[in-house]
Amino acid sequence: MGWARNQPDQIILVSGLTLHVSPNFRDVQRAIDNLYGSGQFDDVNVRQSTAAGKFVITIVVKERPVLKVWKITGVVKLSRHEIDDLVRLRKDYPIDRAAVSHARYAIDSTYKKAGYYAAKVEANETLSKDGISLEYVINEGSRVTISRVEIEGNKHFGAEELIKAMDTRPEGLLWFQSGEYDERKVDRDVREHLPDWYGQHGMIDMQVVKDTLLAEPSTGKAILRMTVEEGDIYKVGTVSMLGNRRFSTEELATLIPFVTPDLVGSGKTVGTTFDRTAWEAATAKAVELYQNSGYMYPNVNAEQARRVLPDGTPVLDLRWRISEGPPAIINKISFVGNDVTHDAILRSAVVMLPGELFNRERLVRSYQNIANLNFFQQPMPNPDVKLSDDQSSVDITFRVEEKHTGNINFGASVGQGTGLGGFLGLEEPNLFGRGKHGRLQWQFGRNITDFQLSYTDPTLFDSRVSATTTLYDSRLRYIVGDLGQQQSAGGSVQVGMPFFGSRYSRLFMNYGLQHVTYSNGSADLQSSFRCSPCTRSTIGVSFLRDTRIGLPFPVAGNMITVTAEQNGGPIGGDANYRKLNFDTKWFAPLGTLGGTKGGIGGGVQFTLGITAKSGFIFGNTGNFYTELYSMGGVQYGIPLRGYDEFSITPSGFNPNGSTGSASQGSFGKSYAAFTVEAGARLSQSLYLDVFGDAGNVYRTTAQYNPTRLFRGIGIGAALVSPLGPIGIDLGYGLDRTDLLGHPAPGWKVHFRLGNFGQ
Repeated sequence: MGWARNQPDQIILVSGLTLHVSPNFRDVQRAIDNLYGSGQFDDVNVRQSTAAGKFVITIVVKERPVLKVWKITGVVKLSRHEIDDLVRLRKDYPIDRAAVSHARYAIDSTYKKAGYYAAKVEANETLSKDGISLEYVINEGSRVTISRVEIEGNKHFGAEELIKAMDTRPEGLLWFQSGEYDERKVDRDVREHLPDWYGQHGMIDMQVVKDTLLAEPSTGKAILRMTVEEGDIYKVGTVSMLGNRRFSTEELATLIPFVTPDLVGSGKTVGTTFDRTAWEAATAKAVELYQNSGYMYPNVNAEQARRVLPDGTPVLDLRWRISEGPPAIINKISFVGNDVTHDAILRSAVVMLPGELFNRERLVRSYQNIANLNFFQQPMPNPDVKLSDDQSSVDITFRVEEKHTGNINFGASVGQGTGLGGFLGLEEPNLFGRGKHGRLQWQFGRNITDFQLSYTDPTLFDSRVSATTTLYDSRLRYIVGDLGQQQSAGGSVQVGMPFFGSRYSRLFMNYGLQHVTYSNGSADLQSSFRCSPCTRSTIGVSFLRDTRIGLPFPVAGNMITVTAEQNGGPIGGDANYRKLNFDTKWFAPLGTLGGTKGGIGGGVQFTLGITAKSGFIFGNTGNFYTELYSMGGVQYGIPLRGYDEFSITPSGFNPNGSTGSASQGSFGKSYAAFTVEAGARLSQSLYLDVFGDAGNVYRTTAQYNPTRLFRGIGIGAALVSPLGPIGIDLGYGLDRTDLLGHPAPGWKVHFRLGNFGQ
C-alpha cells in the first residue's frame, strides 16, 4: 500500500520476504531495513493479518518525493563555487534526507571556519505534484573580529613579537588590520608560522598545544587564545658532511650562514643558536649548486642528532649525507611546436649547448628567454628533461605553441598635443619566422600626418650583430602649447653588437639625419627660429643591458640604458650640442598566486618595479626645441602621470598647461624622473599596478636637482590587444596648484598607445 512510483513486485523483491514461507521477527526487521536502505521511502510499516485461514503480511510504504531542483541563496562573502561544491544531491532521484542535513552542516561549518559565527543556514522544502524543490537560505551575518590575541606558555618571547609572525592579528586603527577571523589563517599560524619563528631561534620542539576562539556572535567580537610549549633552545653541536666529492667541505660550508667554515668537519662544538629555517635554506642551496654543475638528481639528506653537553645545554649535531650521483652531459636540445618560428631563433635564446654539463639555472634562464620572445602562448609548458638509462646524458625538449604575433590596427585617435585624427598601422615582430621586426605606421588628420617605416634584423647575416633602419615623414600641428606646425623628414641607421660577448649587454652605434621646417606657433618660438628648413645630423653610441623576465610586463631582472650623442658641430647641421641620457629599471618578484605546482611560469605574478631616468643637454640646440626636455602627461616628452602635458617647467608647475600656454620656457636642458610601482601580471596580456611618480625638468644642467620633484600617485592597467598595446592610468597630481599658487591637487586620466617604454 502507498506505492505509486514503485511497483508491488519491486517492493516485495527489495524487502527480501518470500511467499509461502512463515517469517519471524528478524525477517520482518530485515525487510524494513532493506526498504529504508533503498532510499525510496520515507516511512515503512509492516502489518500482519489472517484471512481465509492464510497468514497475510501487508507492507505499507510512504514514497520519498523526487528532488526536482535545489539552489542556494544568500552567498555573498564567500566563494559561490566553494559553497555549491558542498551540496552533493542528485536531481530526479528520491531526496536523500541525510545528504540534505550533511550539506547544511558542511555549509555552516565552512562559514564558521571563515569567521562568520553568526551565520545561519536553513533548508526549506517546497512540495508539488512533480516532486520537491529544496532551497538553502543563508544569512551570513558579519565576520567575527578578533579584539585580542592571548598567548600562554611563552617564556622567551613576548606576545607582541609572536603576533607579528602570524597572519592572524587583532583589529587595529589602520584599514589593513581589520582583525577578521579566518580559521584557515589560524591553522597556518599553528602549523607553520609560529613553529618557523621558534625554529629560527633554536626551539625546534615548540608546538601549539591548544587554540581556542572565545566568540560572542551578538557583538561580533572574539578573543583568540593560544597555548604554546616552547621547549629547549638548541645550540649547534658538530657539523659534518659525508659523500661530497664534487665540492669540498670548505665550499659547501660557505652555504651555512650560522657556522664558520673552519668548524665544519672539525668535530668541535659550534655553540651558536640553531636556525632551522636557515638550515633548510642552506640544504636547498646545496642541491641547487649540484644541479647547476651537472648533477640532475642529487640527494642532500639533512640529518640532526640531539645530545646534551656536560653542562646540560641541548645541542644538535648537523650532518649532510650527500649522494651525488653521476653528472649528466647535455646530449640534445630540441624544440616542438614552433611551426612558424625557425629553430635558429629559439636556439639563439638558449644559453646551453650540447656537450656541456647540465645546469638547472641555465635551463630556467633559457625557458625565460624563449618566453621573452613573445612569439608563443604563455605560460609555456615546463621543459622536458629526459635522462638516459645510464644517467650519463640528458635530452632537453622545449615545447611551445605559436601565437598570433603581428597586428593591424586602425581607427580614430585623439591626443592632447595633436588633436583628432585617424591611424593605420601594421606591425610584425616575427617576420618570416626569423624574429625580424617590421613596422609601418600612418597617422592622418587635420593636425597630423605621420608616416613611419622601420625594420630590425636582430641577427644580421646570421650573426650576433643587429641592425635597425628607420624612415619617417611627418607634419604635426600642435593644438596644445601653441607650438605651431612642424614638418620633418629623415631617417636613422643603428647597428648593435654584443658587449664583450655578453648575451644580455649590447653596444649600439647610430647615425641619423633630419630636415625640419617650422611655421606658425607662439611669437617667442617664431622669434627663435634661425633656419627653415633646418638640418640635424646625429651620431651616437649607447649601451644596453637587459636581463628582464616576463616581457612585455617584466616581473624580475633589470634594464640599464646609457646613451650619448653628438648633434651637429663636426658632423654638420644647424645645431651643435651633446645629449646624455640614463635610464634604469629594476624589477623584483614579490610572489606568485596560482599556476601549476612546480612550474617555472604561470599564475598571477606580483612584482615591485623601480625606474630612474635622467637626461642632460650640453650646448645650443638652436631651432630644435623639441630636442629639449619637457614633462607632464604621457604623450609628449617625459611622462609624469597626474599632470597635464607641458605643465612641469623649469620655472615650476604651470596650471595653464592644459589650456595651451606652453612656450619656449616650458623646456629644459636636464631632467630627473622616478617611478615606483607594485604590479600584478595577470597574464602575458594584462597587467595592473599602483604607482608613484616623481620628476622635474631644469633649465640648465647646472640646475639639475633630483631632490626638487613634483609627485603623483595612482593606479593603472595595460593590455596587449589585437590592435596593439593599450594602457590607461588614473593619476593624482599631489603638487598641482591653481592660478594663484594655492595647492590644488587633482586627478588626471591618461591613455597610452605603444610598447610601454620597453
